[in-house]
Amino acid sequence: MKKSLTIYLLILLNISFAANPKVRMVTSFGEVDIELFEKKAPLTVANFLKYVDEKFYDGTIFHRVINNFMIQGGGFTKTREKKNIKRTPIRNEADNGLLNSMGTIAMARTNNPHSATSQFFINVENNSPLNYRAKNKSGWGYAVFGRVTQGMSVVNRIKMVRTGKMDGHMNLPMDTIVVKSIKRIAIPKTK
Repeated sequence: MKKSLTIYLLILLNISFAANPKVRMVTSFGEVDIELFEKKAPLTVANFLKYVDEKFYDGTIFHRVINNFMIQGGGFTKTREKKNIKRTPIRNEADNGLLNSMGTIAMARTNNPHSATSQFFINVENNSPLNYRAKNKSGWGYAVFGRVTQGMSVVNRIKMVRTGKMDGHMNLPMDTIVVKSIKRIAIPKTK
């Protein structure tokens, strides 16, 4: 009995406790680490990580910057051309209880609540109007799926860049802000 109890305890001690996935975004302004809330937004996190693993975001830009609101990226190249999306849009998970608060990352979408593909934004303020209110067109909100854990100073530098209008786009940074890469960060196993 003692031997089987000892073996059982050893097995329990070696079990790795699941942690949220994390990614590091390397930009031309510096690095930003992001924790992804897989349990709260499983479809959104899985979708985002597929783009990360395929290196889809490498070489894209932050194409929309609004100080006191958000910075948006994940859909345009350095030459400001829209990237080709091969995946279908995902179901909106904004009803997951997560709020569009400062430092969170959420999915960008069109007026269709279930149209998010690759584009994301980082909230630089608390943006309660973007939160889920109801399962109707005006109430769906924008799905938060993670938060910045390190590098908010980089996000704050990006939000301060000079912007303008070009090729029909508003709030376009006048200086190109490149996402050099987004990669998963290895999470040390706890025992």
